[in-house]
Amino acid sequence: MKRLILFYCLISLSFAATAQDAIIKKLQAESLRQVKKDVPDTAWNWKTGGAFGINVGQGSQSNWAAGGDDFSFTLNTSLRLFAFYKQNNHSWDNTFDVNFGYINTTSLGGRKNDDRFDFLTKYGLALNKKLNLATLANFRSQFLKGYTYPNNVKTFASAFLSPAYLIASQGLDYKPAKELSIFLSPVTSRWVFVRDSILSAKGEYGVKQHTHSINQNGAFATISYQKSFNKYISYKSRLDLFSNYKKDPQNVDIFMTNTFSAKVAKIIAFTWNVDMIYDDDVRLFGEEGSSPGLQFKSVVAVGLQVKI
Repeated sequence: MKRLILFYCLISLSFAATAQDAIIKKLQAESLRQVKKDVPDTAWNWKTGGAFGINVGQGSQSNWAAGGDDFSFTLNTSLRLFAFYKQNNHSWDNTFDVNFGYINTTSLGGRKNDDRFDFLTKYGLALNKKLNLATLANFRSQFLKGYTYPNNVKTFASAFLSPAYLIASQGLDYKPAKELSIFLSPVTSRWVFVRDSILSAKGEYGVKQHTHSINQNGAFATISYQKSFNKYISYKSRLDLFSNYKKDPQNVDIFMTNTFSAKVAKIIAFTWNVDMIYDDDVRLFGEEGSSPGLQFKSVVAVGLQVKI
């Protein structure tokens, strides 16, 4: 009888220990889940990349203030970089585009530069799945001197930071799809810089004579679209609109760039770039060279393209 009682006690203790161990493990798991829930996820969710290209092509342009000829052959390098961050209700989009090359003109002869750099950064705080409260900054200019050729006369027209444009804006960013962003702001400051003393003395690009900058306040909108249709074909576009509250707000400034790319081999790609600019303060066109005009440039090229 004593042996039976002892055996029963041992079995009871074993079951009790097993049950207690299960309870402890359950409590530990719940505690761990609670800790993970309470501690914010600080991982940085970045998406980065870009492309580098060297292209030879044929271009055409009209009323291009930075300088150039109507028809030309071009040798051009391009660099496109992006870094997109998203974490919970925070997002941060960054793009940096550089074009640098030479134009070999067909009518006047000689070489001219064809260059531009453009940096855009935008921080967004999500109000819902498609709408962000956003802060945007954009800076763009060029590296080298540019010339226009009215009546076949070489005329100095632009240079490094002459002009340069800086935009600071607060608004709403609507993203109905991952490829499309529509930013609207009624509160925007734009600075136009003309660093070169010769252009400054002429009062070019809207600055007063012998001054090097001007500040403008107005409404701003930018629409960005970037789509890879497949591993061969892609399209990127951006349209900026700015209305100056202080002067002729109905004359909206336009900056638009389009890049269509189609790979024909592993690192060989066909590209078509179309740029359009209208700035009411750039009065270099018309019969007397004192009127604004739509600047248009188109370059069709083929060359090497490598993803980064």
